Amino acid sequence: MALENLELMPEPEDSRILTAVDPDAPGYPGSHYGLSDQEARELRWPLGPMKEFLWPWGAASFAIGTVLLLISWPFIQAYLWPYLPDSEWAYESSGIRELQAEGHYGSGVHVCIVDTGIDIEHPDFDHVNLQGFRDFYDNDHQNIRDVGKDYHGTLMAGLLVGNGTYVGAAPEVDLSIALALGPEGRSGQADRVAQAIRWCRITQDVDIISLSLGGDPGGGMSSLHSETVESVMEALDAGIFVVAAAGNNGMKLDVNDVSIPANIPGVIAVGASNSNGGIWLNSSIGSTTDPYSGEERMFPNQKPEITAPGVKMFSTASTDIQPPYAYSTGTSDSTVIAVGALALILEIHGDAMRGENGVFDADEMNLVKRALATSALQGESEEATHHNKRGYGELDAVAWLEQVEFEFDIS
Repeated sequence: MALENLELMPEPEDSRILTAVDPDAPGYPGSHYGLSDQEARELRWPLGPMKEFLWPWGAASFAIGTVLLLISWPFIQAYLWPYLPDSEWAYESSGIRELQAEGHYGSGVHVCIVDTGIDIEHPDFDHVNLQGFRDFYDNDHQNIRDVGKDYHGTLMAGLLVGNGTYVGAAPEVDLSIALALGPEGRSGQADRVAQAIRWCRITQDVDIISLSLGGDPGGGMSSLHSETVESVMEALDAGIFVVAAAGNNGMKLDVNDVSIPANIPGVIAVGASNSNGGIWLNSSIGSTTDPYSGEERMFPNQKPEITAPGVKMFSTASTDIQPPYAYSTGTSDSTVIAVGALALILEIHGDAMRGENGVFDADEMNLVKRALATSALQGESEEATHHNKRGYGELDAVAWLEQVEFEFDIS
């Protein structure tokens, strides 16, 4: 068959890998992509027009254009960034801006982010209430910085507390930063992440721990019996909410659950959605079985619990680049948006929700998760149930707050 009559089909395990197939070939079923069969067919590209464009002059033009773009990009970026699209849609669609319009920005709520650190010199962090910084990577506690090559920690912090070029989800929270991930932004050794989580719990006495990290079942941090899992369970037992990334493995056939520690029952696992409300293809799929008990996962602890905006998120980046902003995509980003929504709710009703002892017990934390799941389902169709990729539905901070008031009988 002539090359012009073929189509390029993305491989489910890695959408960057394209396989040439006959247009009449059925290809992979939609379930392999987390989509319908028709949507899976629409992922394929006709090869004929691409060949005609790319060879020979298209290829040469592309190569020359790429070199010129790389050379001139710093100058182009500096000129264009004020005109590039922001992520206001994310804060609007999630209901966060509506709560902020009522004067709620997370004041009095303490959040700990475990990541690659933070570039505290960024101008959008001038106002940040930084309560603590601890370096579990090389013990340089006095040097507040971001060691990530892609400044992952600074990107995540900006989504939560940025207040300059844009306003983050909860810019008035008390913030603690635990530097536990190395330059590659990977979870690394389980004991390092576990130490960071325990520091958030014991020394910082936080209300929420934000974990834009995780691993697949296996060794190290990804073990069901790792120190990371133990430290998260300790935090939950202490009445601290843990919100974690569901993972970016939705196109990998060999990964059948959300990442660890997002898979822990008490943790809120967050998937990623785009500006159209559609689920991001790489957002991880949750299993129906709880790996810790071997039993079927039940409401409101089915995984993931929620999806939130996480595609092409505009945020703060390293001050070593100009302008110091960048885009980011993944369940890491959506995790922080969910953390921000929870921080606003705790600011509004945290005291009433905690009860007489002032500490969230297991039942009270479960009510918060029930409220999250129910509020998300209400935003879906009448027959909506839990979906292994979308969770109970899309984050709606206003509806979550209203459902919290119902669950806790707060007038």
